[in-house]
Amino acid sequence: MIFSKESSVGRKKVTSQLVTSSQSTVKESPASEDSQDEVISEEVVSSSEPTVENKNAEITDNGTYYSVQGKYGPVIIVNKKHPVAAFYAPGEDPTALVAFQSLIATMQAQGFAVSNSYSGFRSYETQAATYNGYVASDSQANVDTYSARPSYSEHQTGLAFDLLDSNGQLLTEPQAANWLAQHAHEYGFVVRYLAGKESSTGYIAESWHVRYIGQEAADIYASGQTLEEYYGVAGGDYQE
Repeated sequence: MIFSKESSVGRKKVTSQLVTSSQSTVKESPASEDSQDEVISEEVVSSSEPTVENKNAEITDNGTYYSVQGKYGPVIIVNKKHPVAAFYAPGEDPTALVAFQSLIATMQAQGFAVSNSYSGFRSYETQAATYNGYVASDSQANVDTYSARPSYSEHQTGLAFDLLDSNGQLLTEPQAANWLAQHAHEYGFVVRYLAGKESSTGYIAESWHVRYIGQEAADIYASGQTLEEYYGVAGGDYQE
């Protein structure tokens, strides 16, 4: 699933549920310490059509999740200011999954060492176990820069995916990460956590984490903005 262009690293320790093409479950190894020093460039190109930004879009709370009205339909917003309900467990979105598998296939055809395994949907319970495991061995303040608290993870929506390399590690290889940053929108995805945008997203840069938006991903990419900036919604840190 490729959208036309006219419609348009930090380190993260992860131990989450992974799936393979056969839907078996494996455990992911943490990203290497060396990835902290890698700088992923994110080239922004101009769209052939004017970019329409929904600045200060009205955010709606339906009791399960928050959303804004995008150009082509509602867009779920999940960040440190906008959680999803603990009971929300939709699994992986079928449309997003097909697009993600197409993205992986293209990257593999381009010669990048990308695995068919990935980290996708996580339930509230899985995210809670993951987050609490980190807090047991690291300060909560530091953990909050690379792992979402339960109910605050995009993975719980079934619209977010972490790409892995052929060794089962988070995808940080510079050439692969650069290609992903420049082409994810062609498949309806945005690289969610950009370098230099930590104050907006609330997290360190993650070259491997993509979020499915659909056709409007091209406009978001062309803007060079985060979802928070593009839609004009609150981001940043938790409200304690």
